[in-house]
Amino acid sequence: MTFQRARTEEQREIRRRAILDGASAMLDEMPVAAVTLNELSRRVGLAKPNVLRYFESREAVLLELLDQFLREWLTELAGELAAGVDEDLPMAERAAAVAEILSRTLSGRVVLCDLFGAQGSVLEHNVSVEVVARYKRASLDRLTTMSALVQKYLPELGENATLFSLQTVLMAGALAAYNTPPPSLRAAYEAEPDLARFHLELNSYLKQALTATLLGVLPGR
Repeated sequence: MTFQRARTEEQREIRRRAILDGASAMLDEMPVAAVTLNELSRRVGLAKPNVLRYFESREAVLLELLDQFLREWLTELAGELAAGVDEDLPMAERAAAVAEILSRTLSGRVVLCDLFGAQGSVLEHNVSVEVVARYKRASLDRLTTMSALVQKYLPELGENATLFSLQTVLMAGALAAYNTPPPSLRAAYEAEPDLARFHLELNSYLKQALTATLLGVLPGR
């Protein structure tokens, strides 16, 4: 793909969208750490300095993608909770249903979980105060949305809905790092099956972790 010089706001937005789409495609093929500006520039047909006119760094691109993917997941989550949680059920059954839906929908979005895992250690570095503050403001909005969704089906959580929501994304990011072991580690697991207990399948382990967390923050029955 090649571009002429962007002269209108519409053309600039098309170019921004192309950069984000290119980075998204790369994340489907490789881990966050392997995404580089040089390769992104090559894929979208722009010189690296031109990419930097729209995003100040690789991390700024990935932060914007993280927010986009998070918004998409929250839209999906609202529908899944509405379809899968009966608000008239006892608290324990509602909690189990919420944990199952959260773990299933998050594990189906591995790239989002990978970005969660890279957020604090990678993505929030090499960005300006303006960019990271804008991202954090957006994150607060997403956290508020998620907390309201969770609290709708588990009103017993009260203010702990926010804490639980934050813990959910942190656990998804942490567990995602163990979900897809590199080839050398897979070979080690095959050679010594006892070592495979360190291979954490994202959906099942996240469900266990979320269920345990809910048991800790919900009031005693």
